[in-house]
Amino acid sequence: MANLEKLVEELSGLTALELAQLKKMLEEKWGVTAAAAPVMVAAGAPAAGGAAPAPQEEEKTEFDVILEDVGPKKIDVIKVIRSITNLGLKEAKDLVETPKSVVQSGVSKETAMDTKKKLEEVGAKVLIK
Repeated sequence: MANLEKLVEELSGLTALELAQLKKMLEEKWGVTAAAAPVMVAAGAPAAGGAAPAPQEEEKTEFDVILEDVGPKKIDVIKVIRSITNLGLKEAKDLVETPKSVVQSGVSKETAMDTKKKLEEVGAKVLIK
């Protein structure tokens, strides 16, 4: 248990860029993706072959902002990234130069849309997942 607590403390000190790189490295090493698959267990579910009611879709509350393309104004994009994430210059530059970088993870829809707007204003292409 102490090892896990120590690991959590170390991971808590990582920047957004370092966490994104860690995620990618773990996905490659283990051959998996970090997308969580929802597991539904229903009490009294019908036996196999019976008609199950359609599952209700949960509204997504957390979004990731992904930088698809920097565009022609790389320096302006770095400035926006720094203001949004509080990353240092080197970390922001590394994030901008890494294809399909996660700028923000697990943010509200409003925050994601605001970030997207700011980045698109300086010519970047952004994806929200």
